[in-house]
Amino acid sequence: MADWDLLLTDARIATMRAGDAPYGAVENAAIAIDGGRIAWLGPADERPRKDADEERSLGGRWVTPALIDCHTHLVFGGDRAGEYEQRLSGISYEDIAKAGGGILSTVTATRDAEIDTLYASGLRRLRALAATGVATVEIKSGYGLDTATELKMLGVARNLGHASGVDVQATLLAAHTVPPEYAGRADDYIDLIIEAMLPEVVERGLADAVDAYCETMAFQAPQVAKLFRAATKLGLRVKLHADQLSDGGGAELAAHFKALSADHLEYSNPTGIRAMAAAGTVAVLLPGAYLTLNETQQPPVALLRELGVPMAVATDCNPGTSPLCSMPEAMALASRLFGLTPEECLAGATRNAALALGLDSDRGTLEKGKRADLAVWDVNHPRDLTYWLGRDRLHELLIEGLPAG
Repeated sequence: MADWDLLLTDARIATMRAGDAPYGAVENAAIAIDGGRIAWLGPADERPRKDADEERSLGGRWVTPALIDCHTHLVFGGDRAGEYEQRLSGISYEDIAKAGGGILSTVTATRDAEIDTLYASGLRRLRALAATGVATVEIKSGYGLDTATELKMLGVARNLGHASGVDVQATLLAAHTVPPEYAGRADDYIDLIIEAMLPEVVERGLADAVDAYCETMAFQAPQVAKLFRAATKLGLRVKLHADQLSDGGGAELAAHFKALSADHLEYSNPTGIRAMAAAGTVAVLLPGAYLTLNETQQPPVALLRELGVPMAVATDCNPGTSPLCSMPEAMALASRLFGLTPEECLAGATRNAALALGLDSDRGTLEKGKRADLAVWDVNHPRDLTYWLGRDRLHELLIEGLPAG
């Protein structure tokens, strides 16, 4: 019996390990895979003399950790391209929402959609992400806002992972906005989530985390805090849509609960960012939404960098504010709109994205013992992944050592 399942030779690898050389680069390298895990990697001339069932040359191509999209809303019904036209004509996102559009229009479509319809459309979007080098995706609920539809969405998310081979992390985002039947009764709706949804989600193992939208048009910090206390008592990790459109103290709230991540952060104040640094909460930057909403207030990247807050990058793929299904494009936007370096962008799509999902011990860097989730690229250098726009550069995606798809 061979020592390894697969040996990849003639590779250049970007391990993305923190503190190593830029990109953790190793030239003229080899990677050994066994049992879906990285069994060995390093310079080819240091490789142990062991046998593999299969040996393949990568012809000098670059290998990075497979990309991780740590913030998406992939499962939804309907379409909101018309709202995009409205915004271009000068109508604000808030005004569209007040008129019955925005999240609530997707809620209506999602409630009406059959499971098979949600599954088929979600699978198309998930496969689009995988085609750009993504092996792990977080999928939020939040377009149901009632127990039956929220559970339906989470079930679809789980099934998408089983069918695609992509690892899906599911998040309950029932506190996305106040449903119409609870208009003016946001506190009662939070109680419904706590009393009816959370126990069912935990019992059925449908979610890995709980999220909320802390914003003037959604939920206030005390309401989110009540939800987070209930979630953490049930053993669920938390994350937060924080300070996207205004400073609602979201960053500080996320830090108080030691949230996995605080996402958006355009209006976060320095006190909140310092609290995140102390708590180890990851900042997830979402340039697709920033671009689509034509925002001008940038997240505080310089302060995040100065304080050592890990910065992840994600697509925020959703029908209303970020119709984006490509992680390299999200990286390119993060560089151009927020000033991240190419190396920060790749770290944000690998190492820090894994941290934002609590999966950093298992993936996000190329290291012995971690999952053999590898993206093989036709590029001259890892920085090309952020530089090029609209160019298909993925040569091959391996998930747990096997070809994806």
